[in-house]
Amino acid sequence: MHRRRRTALLLSAAIVAAGPLLTACGNEAHPGAAAVVGGQRITVSQLEGRVNEVREAQRAAVTDDAQYAQAIARTGTLARDTLHGMVLDQVLHRAAEDAGITVSRKEVQAMRAGLEQQAGGAKGLETTWLQQYGIPPQRLDENLRLQLEAQKLAARLGTDTSRPEFWNALSKASTELDVDLNPRYGDWDVQKVSRVDAKTPWVRDVTTPAQPPQSA
Repeated sequence: MHRRRRTALLLSAAIVAAGPLLTACGNEAHPGAAAVVGGQRITVSQLEGRVNEVREAQRAAVTDDAQYAQAIARTGTLARDTLHGMVLDQVLHRAAEDAGITVSRKEVQAMRAGLEQQAGGAKGLETTWLQQYGIPPQRLDENLRLQLEAQKLAARLGTDTSRPEFWNALSKASTELDVDLNPRYGDWDVQKVSRVDAKTPWVRDVTTPAQPPQSA
């Protein structure tokens, strides 16, 4: 993944792209867990809760069924990419902690006030963050805190969030946290600081219609 793309992923904090429902056969190495980060589980139910937050916000933002269908279509792999964002949030927070960086509530409020002014008000900011980054209103302050952590970390390193020095710090934090994804959601690439699709033949896409048998 290119540096520019990874920076966009960071700034969205929980990229919204919705994926097909997956099912797995055989024994699972992560029963009940979508990922394990720093020894702490991100459960499947927690992931589903975050996905539902986005879907509920999308439904509330539009009253027209066709517009809602378009929003769903634009967010095609939501579960996988929401998990990516949840893991990346923890990796970024660990890297910031390692650098001795803290963010106060006052700083978050100041950042939000500035963004609301640019967006024409609180509602405008919430709509923008939902549509562009898949962040529901109740997660906005949490996301802004992460943006500030990223900015401060880059400044502490004398760089910016698009540069290798910044991503190397996140890679180091990924290694420290020993990120481990349930194979149905892919793998975590420490060097790229990103979720990647795993080739697991025992994971199948149940939304793909079965092909009829070929006639002889």
